[in-house]
Amino acid sequence: MTLALVPLSMSTIEMIPQPCRDCVFWELDAEANQIASREGHTAFEKEVWLSGVMLTWGSAGLIVTVDDRPAGYALFAPPTTVPAVAAFPSGPVSPDAVLLTTVRVQPQYTGGGIGSFLLNGVVQTLTRRGVRAVEVFGREPRSRDGNAEPPSRRHCTVPADFVRSAGFVEIKGHRRYPRLRYELSGKHDWKAEVEAALDRRFDLVPAGAGSATAALVEH
Repeated sequence: MTLALVPLSMSTIEMIPQPCRDCVFWELDAEANQIASREGHTAFEKEVWLSGVMLTWGSAGLIVTVDDRPAGYALFAPPTTVPAVAAFPSGPVSPDAVLLTTVRVQPQYTGGGIGSFLLNGVVQTLTRRGVRAVEVFGREPRSRDGNAEPPSRRHCTVPADFVRSAGFVEIKGHRRYPRLRYELSGKHDWKAEVEAALDRRFDLVPAGAGSATAALVEH
């Protein structure tokens, strides 16, 4: 099995698996999301968003391939370019951080450490680009009152336990969506950690494409 990372660009965006290819949960605010979904313009709006971020900042994601086949992807961008941030009660994202919005692995590839390989690629890519830290709105499997999250709301966010296992530290708690942070000091031995993760065969719970922001986030 050969793993590779491909930068997300206008020429590789079609490698993003469905339904994520047409999902604009993060890229649009709730009202614009609903309009785009109703009019069938979500794929176009995702391209517009990616093009804008690339022009002003650079590539906003990585695609992981297994034997040249897309197996998953990650999206990241400056928080000022991500409208959905405003809906999360554990925000705002720190001004010195890039927001990791989504990490998704196709169901047939989960359980083999590919999620950890992908996350390692994100960290190394952003470190080379001089980013100081990465933050993420994690998704708790159960809220602090003990109630499980409805399946219809498990969209477009990263499992909190997954990023915690990779060294992310909670900096603002929330019963559903705590905000976690990883400092990109350059001192962390990510290569060794990923090798250990592959040995442990971390299982990343895949996140599907979602509905409008207001339907996901609970205050």
